[in-house]
Amino acid sequence: MTDDMTIRVDSDEYVLRRDGDGLQVGRRVAGDVAWLDTVDLGLLPGPAREALERGDTSDADLLIAVRGIAQAEDERGG
Repeated sequence: MTDDMTIRVDSDEYVLRRDGDGLQVGRRVAGDVAWLDTVDLGLLPGPAREALERGDTSDADLLIAVRGIAQAEDERGG
C-alpha cells in the first residue's frame, strides 16, 4: 500500500493511509475525511494486512477489520 486507499463498508466510505507502522483510518463525509484512529498494523489479522498490501479493497478480511475499527471508534463516542 503506497497511497491513500478508499474502501466502502456497508454504506460508509473510509480512507486508509499508511502511517509508519500504523494504519490511519478516516471516514469520508461530504468530500472531506474525518480521521478516526491510527491502528498498529500488527493488530490486524494477517489476511487483512495482506489484502492491504495488495490494495484489495473488496477482501472480506480487510472489510471486517475496517468495520471493527469504525465500530470501536463509534463506541468510544468518536
